Amino acid sequence: MMTETSAKERTYRIGNTELPARPLGPGLYLVATPIGNLGDITLRALETLAGADVLACEDTRVTRVLLDRYGIRNRPFAYHEHNADEAGARLLSFLEQGKTVALVSDAGTPLVSDPGYRLGQLAIEAGYRVIPIPGASAPLAALVGAGLPNDAFMFAGFLPTKDKARRDRLAELKDVPATLIFFESPHRIDDTLAAAADLLGGDRAAAVCRELTKTFEEFRRGTLADLAVAYEDATVKGEIVLVIGPPGEKVADEIDVDALLLSLVNDMPASKAAQEAAKQTGLARHDLYERLMALKG
Repeated sequence: MMTETSAKERTYRIGNTELPARPLGPGLYLVATPIGNLGDITLRALETLAGADVLACEDTRVTRVLLDRYGIRNRPFAYHEHNADEAGARLLSFLEQGKTVALVSDAGTPLVSDPGYRLGQLAIEAGYRVIPIPGASAPLAALVGAGLPNDAFMFAGFLPTKDKARRDRLAELKDVPATLIFFESPHRIDDTLAAAADLLGGDRAAAVCRELTKTFEEFRRGTLADLAVAYEDATVKGEIVLVIGPPGEKVADEIDVDALLLSLVNDMPASKAAQEAAKQTGLARHDLYERLMALKG
């Protein structure tokens, strides 16, 4: 059942302090929520969740955990792929009435690999305001923790589940000059790594990022070949983001970093040499700069 929240209920709590949510302008608010650690919610997101006339979510039970943590009494309404036509029409009718509608996914940023994309598209086509409330994002968390180049990257969502379709998709992406980011199931990560090693090259650098922001967060880095062996027939649990470096990207310890730095500094200032080395190795620019200073000293 879809219900509106009364004005007196529009509060949220931080610690023992209850705060009123300021009024929101009409429109569809796309609110990013934590991907694991509930402390990763933003203050703006809390105020939006508490102050919206209608709150739509994938799974009311999942969203209720977040709302209870922060004392938000807004009653979530289910909007997911199985009821998208009916529920989406009702949400659009609220927008037509000048109401504020907040949309969240179970975790992360709405419209990224979830059915909310269609609602956002319909709202834009109908001329309603669509307001993103940024926050946690699994692809970006994986990217910054993987230690791979991030000056250019491509989020490619889920790979196909069938082997031939998966391989065809990887072949299409083989020469994309960017770091690739995928969501993957723990039950398929072994097959995906084997296919990626075969199609993209076993010496290509990659990272398996599991249970991001949660208690058992893990980053496993190496070549695609090494990771494929490590995960072959392994029992894996939790949500996974697979990050694969761009073509020609090697694992940092396979590169003679000192030789690379000394070669680069012959043609450019030390700061630029460190920056370029960071792109090629995935190592931190600051650390590379300090290493270069030690070599020159």
